[in-house]
Amino acid sequence: MQTIFGRFSHISIAAALLGATVGLHAQNFPITAGQRATATQVAQTGVPLADLAPNAPEHYRIKRGDTLWSISSLFLKSPWRWPELWGMNLQDIRNPHRIYPGQQLDLGKANGRATLRTRQAASDGPPTDTVRVSPHTRFESLADTSIPTLAPNAIEPFLAEPMIVDEATFATAPRIVATQEGRVLLSRGDRAYARGEYVDGKATGKPLSVAKGEPIDYRVFRNATPLKDPSTQEILGYEAQYVGKAELVRGESTVQINDKDGKAQTEMVPATIDIVAAKEEMRVGDRLIAEPARELLSYVPRAPSTPIAGQIVSVYGNAVAFAAENQIVVVNRGASDGLERGHVMALIKDGQRLQDKTDSARPQIKLPNERNGLMMVFRTFEHLSYALVLQVTDGVKVGDGFVNPN
Repeated sequence: MQTIFGRFSHISIAAALLGATVGLHAQNFPITAGQRATATQVAQTGVPLADLAPNAPEHYRIKRGDTLWSISSLFLKSPWRWPELWGMNLQDIRNPHRIYPGQQLDLGKANGRATLRTRQAASDGPPTDTVRVSPHTRFESLADTSIPTLAPNAIEPFLAEPMIVDEATFATAPRIVATQEGRVLLSRGDRAYARGEYVDGKATGKPLSVAKGEPIDYRVFRNATPLKDPSTQEILGYEAQYVGKAELVRGESTVQINDKDGKAQTEMVPATIDIVAAKEEMRVGDRLIAEPARELLSYVPRAPSTPIAGQIVSVYGNAVAFAAENQIVVVNRGASDGLERGHVMALIKDGQRLQDKTDSARPQIKLPNERNGLMMVFRTFEHLSYALVLQVTDGVKVGDGFVNPN
């Protein structure tokens, strides 16, 4: 279970630096052709007043702690309609991923339409984030202080932990085979020994190696819980339980020895690993999966361009039956189904099934499904995805549905 806005720059050296920053980092913050087209159209006309949030403020100063989602929610009834928010101010916000604290948004209304303009807030002087030139050699990256799409603490810790894998990948992953001095449990700072997967002495997986190009950083997992489609019961993947991280110190090897009869024998020497982080204590039998490449992730809230519908597969967390706001769920749609990170989906609560006691025949009836909130996908796999619950009226449970928000 792993976010974007920038300074509006009209003054000072920050403007020049902003332009350079956008050029260097734009590839990390994609703007789709559809979003740009929508924004261009809206920039010419504004948005209908009916699409504004009921209490949209006339003036708002962006502050630390704001997110793209919270600002979109402040001005628009539908926060996923992010392109309209950007389009309302297309001339000032060349790149919507470059909006920073210290700027003021001014909402204008005329002829039944709304437009949004920006200006540098003057009440407190220049924003504290402005880069100041001095004789010293130093720099500050404007991208580092940009406003994120979501509150970082909601998903960043999660990105480093659970992982969805297929059964074969988990079954052939290297495993911890021994500890120093026969220890039962391992924690940070401990040394242990691991081997690639073997069955009856034959390798079924790749041996651990410190050769150039081979990974040395690993996540340690225990158990692989099958994730089943609520309707078909098909296993879509396995969620491995994250317990810590390990660093490969020495690879696997063999040594030649002579037995008591003087015959040459080959002994296997397991790889040496050091435990560098521990969420839970580790033990013999836990599996190692190479640390994936670190991504510079961006989450652009938007509705899918094509219809997508599915169900909640699981709620992340031990013994958690219902997901509340800011909790993580797994859904039964992934990259192969067209789901992308940043897609906002409407949560649908499954209508209750009950007996109609007002009818003498006592028939079984099913109440209509009801819209229950919103979630945003932030990590996708082939057939499954992780999503963050953004708004919810009632608890979200396994089997509940989701559809396009509009």
